[in-house]
Amino acid sequence: MNAPTHPRMFAAPELRFATIDSGTRVPYLASGAGEPLLFVHGSLCDYRYWDSQAAVLSQDFLCLSVSLSHYWPADEACERSVFSVETHVAEMAGFIAAMQLGPVHLVGHSRGACVAFQLARAYPQLVKTLTLADPGGPLQIDGAAPAALPPATTALRAQVAALIEGGEIDAGLELFVDSVSMPGIWRRSRASFRTMAVDNAATLPKQFRDPLPAYTRAAARELTCRTLLIEGEKSPCMYRDNVAALAGWIGHVDKRTIAGASHGMNITHPAVFNRLIQAFVVGGTGPAE
Repeated sequence: MNAPTHPRMFAAPELRFATIDSGTRVPYLASGAGEPLLFVHGSLCDYRYWDSQAAVLSQDFLCLSVSLSHYWPADEACERSVFSVETHVAEMAGFIAAMQLGPVHLVGHSRGACVAFQLARAYPQLVKTLTLADPGGPLQIDGAAPAALPPATTALRAQVAALIEGGEIDAGLELFVDSVSMPGIWRRSRASFRTMAVDNAATLPKQFRDPLPAYTRAAARELTCRTLLIEGEKSPCMYRDNVAALAGWIGHVDKRTIAGASHGMNITHPAVFNRLIQAFVVGGTGPAE
């Protein structure tokens, strides 16, 4: 593990790598000191996605943000690994062990929230609290047909993959990002976000070939840690539906809505998002926003 200082004490964040038992080198940023807050990014993102959280929450916690394998800055060894939710869950478990962090306060967004959900189920001893922001993935309702993405979503993703693999990166990213947030959001996004998305564009076709596992009542009831669900008021209904169902299925759960926010809530509304995380981790969530 490339960590010249004790993992519980970091000053200014700088890119480091932790080598886990599988041999994978996990890129991460760490700052602050105290109980560990581990952030897991979603589609098109990497450890940079959580800069607005680390800048504030590192005053009270040890904040760690990682890049999952295949995401920037992936190396050749990483590219030879299988891109899957299962791989990423195992990586995060290995990272927590290698860094001697557990149990952590685990925060996941979108696809990263699905990774965090599965990690908390499979490795309950590694997770102290769980925060799921706009969790991605299909929702399996008891007695209903097997969960699957709507045909329109499947068709759109096929179009996105074709654009990206054909070299039309900006057009593909605009189509995808607007579909998971709101129309026009790609063009209004910060330059830093667009740069990060371009750096990770090649992961989207891989992601589309690895469907996320469905959330079920039985799986949700396996969670033993306190859980916070955060949705954006204007997030697409697929995310808000997931939050609503999980709020009824998970024990020891709290649900919060960020007014005026869509899917990228932690970037567009960082102050509210950070307050919710901080209040929840220390034992409560405070007033709804």
